[in-house]
Amino acid sequence: MEQVPLIVGSGPTGLAAALFLADAGIRCRIVERGLTPSSTSRAQVVNPRTLELLESTGVTEAILTEARPIHRVVFYEQWEPLAELEFGHAHPQFPMVVLPQARSEALLLDALAAREIEPERGVELTSFSQDDDGVDAVLTWTDRSEDFRAPLLLAADGAHSKVRETLGIGLEGSNFPEAWPLCDLELDDPLDLESAHVSFVKGGMVFMLCIRPGLWRVFGNIDGLLACLPPNAKPGAIGWQSSFHIGDRVAAHEVVGRIALAGDAAHVHAPVAARGMNLGIEDAFVFAYCAMDALGGDVGRLNDFGNIRHDVHTQVVSRIDKLTRLARGRPGFVGLLRRIAVPAMTTIWPLRKAMIQLVTGLDHEIRIA
Repeated sequence: MEQVPLIVGSGPTGLAAALFLADAGIRCRIVERGLTPSSTSRAQVVNPRTLELLESTGVTEAILTEARPIHRVVFYEQWEPLAELEFGHAHPQFPMVVLPQARSEALLLDALAAREIEPERGVELTSFSQDDDGVDAVLTWTDRSEDFRAPLLLAADGAHSKVRETLGIGLEGSNFPEAWPLCDLELDDPLDLESAHVSFVKGGMVFMLCIRPGLWRVFGNIDGLLACLPPNAKPGAIGWQSSFHIGDRVAAHEVVGRIALAGDAAHVHAPVAARGMNLGIEDAFVFAYCAMDALGGDVGRLNDFGNIRHDVHTQVVSRIDKLTRLARGRPGFVGLLRRIAVPAMTTIWPLRKAMIQLVTGLDHEIRIA
């Protein structure tokens, strides 16, 4: 009987894992509790590393057809220019691009559909157990349930992962106490469209990125976010708004037996450096390679996945945590420090290089062994 891996969660990580496996000749099942794809997008940026990994699947070409390039981050103090980080030539082939996560997911879904694979929606993983040879999962619809035996299970079921919780795996790290308001706002393009913009304001920061001409993503860690826009900005209608709390945390381990965690199920962190979705697609790429060997009889390769990615998750999330603590400007002395630190980090070459690599996803090699 054909052994079919089970992927729980149809976000970018789960979809990318299914795509990489399909191109290796391995069909899998993807189950998703939600009935429809998400229409909102927390992630807005696809980095060069992700484009590199997806190139062979055809998704990179599709992304570049739709996306808009972004070449730098400009930093301000109360919207007075402070420093600039140029990263437009960080990768020899691929730029950093702006494309809402919902569109990135749609393009991954299109690629899977071309391979005759579709997520099964409205399906919940209600329980599971495992032995040395596989994972027994109970899948539940509103009107029925199914017992399914899989050789491997990939949990890509998000920051509140039921699989991670059931396995008793903790998320190690810390949270920030304040709320971070977010909105997609109609604006008359007050800033350069090919840059991301970060303004340090009293008690916090404001981030702005053009999604498309006339529509901007704005978020920060301050109350009265829209009162802290650039002086020449003329806000219009709000298309979507939310508020979130952030923490920088990594799963204590990513693999238990034949079950692996990836994406937000394995790491959560601040949106600084735009690594969340991109880091999850990296997980999917490495998982596919390790899963191929595990399905071929080398089950220890799943542990390799856990060890390889845990080191990456720990390093990347640690870097993001340090940068976030500086950028958020709390307590007050940190707000003073960043006026000196950020210009230094964008001009002193070793620091500048590290910042560029962090933002573009090129701060480590992609290891599969």
